Amino acid sequence: MELTSSFGLTFFYDYATPSKVVLWLASIFSGIILCVLVYTSTAILSSLLFKGYGKLSSAEKIEWNNRGFSTFHALFVSSASFYLLILSDVFNVNSHGDVVINRSSTLSDAVLGISIGYFLTDLAMILWNFPALGGLEYVLHHGLSIGSITLCLLSGQVHIYILMVLFSESTTPFVNLRWYLDIAGLKSSKLYIWNGIALFFGWLGLLWNYFSW
Repeated sequence: MELTSSFGLTFFYDYATPSKVVLWLASIFSGIILCVLVYTSTAILSSLLFKGYGKLSSAEKIEWNNRGFSTFHALFVSSASFYLLILSDVFNVNSHGDVVINRSSTLSDAVLGISIGYFLTDLAMILWNFPALGGLEYVLHHGLSIGSITLCLLSGQVHIYILMVLFSESTTPFVNLRWYLDIAGLKSSKLYIWNGIALFFGWLGLLWNYFSW
């Protein structure tokens, strides 16, 4: 049984097979667990390797650790998105008979599920520490992200567009490093300047890629 929307997209009620549901749930919980592990590891390693970590306030430590799993998620999803979009043949227009927006794979399902796990974890932290980690705009952003990725998984469609958005997370590590250097009192360092330059060109590169796609 199927339902066709006014936008020309087709949603299948029976698309969510038991095996797919298990994969999605396992991926989401894996994303949550990974965030917790990286958050804890960031706190432990920072206390051992960075002397200034102990001088941070409680709120600053929470954000410091939070940006740890934010960086991890960004590196993971941007790398996976690059592989799926560029290196693999999943979304190659010449490799399959069906249209690109209807294509998906086990790996893309897993990546999107892990990303939902990240957004759920980060949203929970934002709400628990509100508004220290972000205001209503962050809540709206995460809510829309969770909703759009969930619809993408349930329909099995437009994976390519969600992965293109997730690829833009490749600039997040530079944003987080900028915050780390600022809070560590290294705003005048050469690393801070070079990181800012890399961030600028990273954004330009993303814009060029989006227009070329």
